[in-house]
Amino acid sequence: MLQVSDLAFLDWGPLSFSVDAGECLGLSGASGSGKSLLLRAIADIDPHRGRVSLDGVASTDVEGPEWRHRVGMLPAESRWWFDTVRPHFPDKTDRELFAKLGFADAEVLDWPVRRLSVGERQRLALARLLAHSPRALLLDEPTANLDAESVRLAEDLIGDYRTTHLAPVLWVAHDAGQLARVARRRLRMLDKELREAA
Repeated sequence: MLQVSDLAFLDWGPLSFSVDAGECLGLSGASGSGKSLLLRAIADIDPHRGRVSLDGVASTDVEGPEWRHRVGMLPAESRWWFDTVRPHFPDKTDRELFAKLGFADAEVLDWPVRRLSVGERQRLALARLLAHSPRALLLDEPTANLDAESVRLAEDLIGDYRTTHLAPVLWVAHDAGQLARVARRRLRMLDKELREAA
């Protein structure tokens, strides 16, 4: 379980909620309402107050890099540090991961990053996140730049990962229809507070 208790950052909060093992919690809200800031605070990237724990272990009890390995965040805009795709992935990455996201074969690993479209970067950023086997997922608009077929593939892959690994998932999206598909419960960020969404 991912447990957020009295979390506060900048002038947001305190915010409290939990995401059960294997559950997807949807989060919506207007642009600039603080959704991404919330994910960054949970991932211990930005300063915050309060407590965040995963399976009873608090973020303050482990080093930052280890926490971010356990609680993997997919930002709205992915970053790439090497010239080609391959060095961004663990050596033993399952090649099926690429096929499940619509890539014809794993030769995508040898592509230069500069040749990737925005949608290809987004799909590969999701693959990169899952290849590191995080125990919880924080997803910031994971399908915003994808066509309908790629959206379906990404939703299916995340759903499979969530159920197979019993991973709690916090999924940020503007698309209410998508959140209705992927999430059992939904929250809305409004006036720097979280409210239950219909």
